[in-house]
This record gives sequence, C-alpha cells and structure tokens, in this order.
Amino acid sequence: MNADEPADARGTNPGTPELNGHSATEPHGVDTAHRLNWLRAGVLGANDGIVSVAAIVVGVAGATAGSGPILTAGVAGVVGGAVSMALGEYVSVSSQSDSQRALIEKERRELAESPDEELAELTALYQAKGLRPETAAKMAKELTARDVVAAHLSAELNIDETDIVSPWHAAFASALAFTIGAILPMLAILLPPPDLRIPLTFVSVLVALALTGALGAWIGGGSRTKAAVRVVVGGALALAATFLIGNLLGASGVV
Repeated sequence: MNADEPADARGTNPGTPELNGHSATEPHGVDTAHRLNWLRAGVLGANDGIVSVAAIVVGVAGATAGSGPILTAGVAGVVGGAVSMALGEYVSVSSQSDSQRALIEKERRELAESPDEELAELTALYQAKGLRPETAAKMAKELTARDVVAAHLSAELNIDETDIVSPWHAAFASALAFTIGAILPMLAILLPPPDLRIPLTFVSVLVALALTGALGAWIGGGSRTKAAVRVVVGGALALAATFLIGNLLGASGVV
C-alpha cells in the first residue's frame, strides 16, 4: 500500500472492496446457502430415485427371476419417476417464481406512485431491526440512491430480483438427480446372478440410503446418525413390502 493512501481502522486499503469483513472475491453466506440448498435438493432427489426404483425392481424380482420383466419395470420406473419429479418441480418453482415476479412488479408500482411513503416505510423497517432513527434514515436514503427496488425487495420481502430460480433448471436438476439415484438399484438387480440379486440389492440400496441420508443431514445441519437411520428404516420397509407382495403374487400364479 502506498504511504499516501489512507487506511481504515483495520489497516486495510479502503480501495479494496469488502463486505462484512470478507474480501469481495470470497464466497458470501447467501451464495453458499443457495448452493447448499441446491445440493440438498439433489441429494433428496437421488434418494427418491434409489428408493422408488429399488422398490419396483425388488417387487418384480420377488415375482419372477426373468431379467426381461425386471428390466422393463425398472426402466419404466426410472422414466416415470424422473418425469414425475421434473413436472412436480416445474409446477412448484413456476408458482413460486410467478408469485415473486408479481411481488416485484407490485413493489415497482408502489415506488413509482408513492416514493416518499416507501422511503418512510424502509426507514421504519431498519428502525425495527434496532437502528437509531437517524442511522435508519441515512441507511434507507443511501440504499435507495443505489438501487431503490433492490433495497425494498430485500428489506420488505427478502427477495433478490436476480435470484429467481428458473422452473426449467429446477425440473432438469430434479429429473437428473432422480435418474442418478435410480442407476444403483438397476445395476444391483441386473448384474449379479439371479440367486444373489435380492440380497445384493438390499445391501447396496440400504448402504446408499445411509450415505445420502447422512449427507442430506450434514448439508442441513442436522444429526447425520438420526437421518441415516430414518432413511434406512424407511427404505428397508419399502423393499421388504414390495418384495413380499411380488413373492406372494408370483407364488399364487397371478403373474
């Protein structure tokens, strides 16, 4: 740093942009949280793919040892599940995005029609967060001068105009995560010899569920052990139920 350049109280050059004590080149909390939410959604989607397809192929394998019916049912489960996940995510995120855009447009209208009232409202919001009246008024004016819409959306609605999720992206990510998860039970049921299919599928699926459950809990900050136990128990019950039903149908000659 040049000796003629002023430094702040921490001895840093004010020309270096910083936010909340972090360099502008470092990742910040909001960005990290957003990425972790996507990662957690991906883990849950993969978990759905594992359980859903495993239950289908194990049920069919309980009724018949033929690879053809198992493969057909498994592929149908993968395609149907991926499409269902994508459609559900698309509809859900579309509704959320439409609601956010409507709120943004409403805020724009209010700012255009009554800017003074909106500034007073923004000041009051900062006061409610604990700022002194003069500090809240100064902060509201400075943020309004920088980006009035962003300031109001953040303070009033906790919305970032540039961070609205695309329904298409969400649908694709959900379908992809489901498909990736579904690959494991498909391989576990089709690759081994017929007499090892069921036990190997049970073991591989339950191990995978324990891992995804623990990973999802770690991302969300919860107990990894409890989450792993929950998904393993649920997955084991689903596999046992479908295998029992398939076995009974096969033994009865219905299929």
